Amino acid sequence: MSRGYGELEQFNNLLLDYKSELQLLEKSVADATEPVTLDQAKVGRLSRMDAMQAQQMALEAARRRQHQMQKIEGALRRIESGDYGDCFICGEQISKARLTADPTSTRCINCVEG
Repeated sequence: MSRGYGELEQFNNLLLDYKSELQLLEKSVADATEPVTLDQAKVGRLSRMDAMQAQQMALEAARRRQHQMQKIEGALRRIESGDYGDCFICGEQISKARLTADPTSTRCINCVEG
């Protein structure tokens, strides 16, 4: 049983909104991943260590955003191909509630738990 056009359009819009939010966030945090200055005359050792730690945290957050962006792109491709909402494991339809909670889901709840 395939999903209706209105339902697919709803998920498509949700995914596009989520993608836009991630892109805006990526632009706003670009400065946090800049290299840390190692000039001790300007910055103390502990401040520099804090800056390096903050940089690493920002890089990890950017990696997670990139991974989420890939999941969104995959979901958008599945909508285009007509495979959206089908479990990768068993082929059954993923519940609307699960897709609403995470529109990038690729497995039904039974396959995730089992």
